[in-house]
Amino acid sequence: MFAKFAKILPSVWGLLAALAVIGVVLYCMKGSRTKWTARMLANAAISIALASVLSYIRLYKMPQGGSITLASMLPIFMFAYAYGVGPGLFVGLAYGFVQWMQDGFWMLTPVEGVMDYLLAFAVMGLAGLCRKMPKQYALPVGCIVGALARAIVAITAGVIFFAENAPVGQSAIVYSMGYNGLYLIPDTAICVVLAFIPQIRDLAHKLSLNR
Repeated sequence: MFAKFAKILPSVWGLLAALAVIGVVLYCMKGSRTKWTARMLANAAISIALASVLSYIRLYKMPQGGSITLASMLPIFMFAYAYGVGPGLFVGLAYGFVQWMQDGFWMLTPVEGVMDYLLAFAVMGLAGLCRKMPKQYALPVGCIVGALARAIVAITAGVIFFAENAPVGQSAIVYSMGYNGLYLIPDTAICVVLAFIPQIRDLAHKLSLNR
């Protein structure tokens, strides 16, 4: 009865999983107070497009996934800072879907794909938690919060799905923390440094005022 399920390509499972998660998020947002204006939609599209372009500028690529990029997370952090956690989570999710699509919907298992792409990128929207902090610190601290949330998901996925890659005698969590830290710490540091630049900080603040 279920023999044909084995013939379904992993990319198809990935697409179905991504669409399911996006559908759930849209359903949950249906009753929210957030009103997506034309300006907000345009800024969301620009943020995702800019983050995608920056993700191609790789300073270093890890052998099993993950890269140090030219601040590819920063546009998502800025959007979350401007519009809040809810919209930030959705834009992060959409960006994760784009990243997954760019990688050919590669996944070890459907759950791993959802965690490493959709969930890990979606939680970057938690950068919006810091938007009410003093202006000079809100965006840089938001970058750290969003990146830390992504790191927690990535490390958890590593422990669950890639424990066998750990060297003999090393625990899976230490291995996963070390592996993900090698690219996420430098990637986050680049975002934080750029977030302290007055022009970038002011742009994010301006977006929050004109929403």
